[in-house]
Amino acid sequence: MKHSLKLTIAVVASCLTSLVFAADATTSMRGIDVAAPSPAPEIKDYAGKRPGTEEPVARTFSTQPPVIPHAVQNFDEINLEGNQCMDCHSAATFQKKKAPKMGDSHFIDRDGKKHAEATGGRYNCVQCHVPQVDAPPLVDNTFKGDAVKKPVKKN
Repeated sequence: MKHSLKLTIAVVASCLTSLVFAADATTSMRGIDVAAPSPAPEIKDYAGKRPGTEEPVARTFSTQPPVIPHAVQNFDEINLEGNQCMDCHSAATFQKKKAPKMGDSHFIDRDGKKHAEATGGRYNCVQCHVPQVDAPPLVDNTFKGDAVKKPVKKN
């Protein structure tokens, strides 16, 4: 009997505590109303404008996919019928367009077989490669990365 009485008192106390805090449950610890929608972030401009007018962006670490140094907002969506990135970066067109060629790894499927065109897993460029926007860092940091600078060739 004593045990059930203690349990009942504990449940009632828990319910009362919950009711006290329920009045303030819609405010987060940061003091904002959690039910209110978050404001949309301001739209940032891409750092580069037209393809071919910007220098490549240095990689932060050695295995980082290169970032896209130009705007992509006027490009068509990448789908099964087309990928405008291939107009400049495919193995057949990169020299004519003076654009970087897509990496050799993009032509190898998951079974290790080499193909003439980009494989399905590497066809959606913006899955790994992202355009850069002209925006300050969200937080201050001192990250340097581990990218190794290529040695300068001497003639």
